[in-house]
Amino acid sequence: MRRSTLAAAGLAVAGTLVLTGCKDGNEEIPAAPAAPSAAASAPSPAQPVDPAAPSSPAGGYDGSAGASATPAPGGAAGGAVAKSGQAFRIGEAATVPFSYGSNKGGQLALAVTSIAQGDPADLEPLKLGDKVKGMIPYYISYTVKNTGTTDLSFSSVGHIKGLLGDGSEAQGVSVIGKFDKCKDNSLPKGFTNGQTQTNCVIALAPSAQTKVSGAEYWGDPYNNLSSPPQKALTWK
Repeated sequence: MRRSTLAAAGLAVAGTLVLTGCKDGNEEIPAAPAAPSAAASAPSPAQPVDPAAPSSPAGGYDGSAGASATPAPGGAAGGAVAKSGQAFRIGEAATVPFSYGSNKGGQLALAVTSIAQGDPADLEPLKLGDKVKGMIPYYISYTVKNTGTTDLSFSSVGHIKGLLGDGSEAQGVSVIGKFDKCKDNSLPKGFTNGQTQTNCVIALAPSAQTKVSGAEYWGDPYNNLSSPPQKALTWK
């Protein structure tokens, strides 16, 4: 399945935001921040964003070999690199290769640590209106630890999405700006070996009867833009 991103620009406390859906492509590109203005403006119509190329080559990850359908027996921090499609329990860490911009050849221990249900009223400052009517926000917290030798200062990890009970992807909301309920910041200056940061992403359940019960990481190389195509890592 390929994914696409719908961008919707709006002026709000939390700044410009992006609605992410499961359609066509395998990328998550935030919209550019809105220019400062003294007067409020109406949101522009959502438009599809063209797919982006992965940040680095797949490097020999074989999507057909070594994929795990069951949770790993323990955390992978500092251990073997996670295989395509490998599953983890909430709180367990996956060792993943990571590059961002000029920060090449890094390695992270990545762990989804909790999935907490929020209140629909939490979304009001984002001014999404009817786009999120009836939806329930969930906050997916994850930790990032630098287990490599590359300084990953100012890198952005991202590529975390919620999963519904049937395994399908939950709608995502990517916020550019400040949203205290769920902070997803770039890694700070001096993010070298051993440094850790906790971030959060928003996932939307389509109704109160459906829950966000898992999460996936589809950053490079764990996506179908890799050659051969790869599968996302999952946490439940």
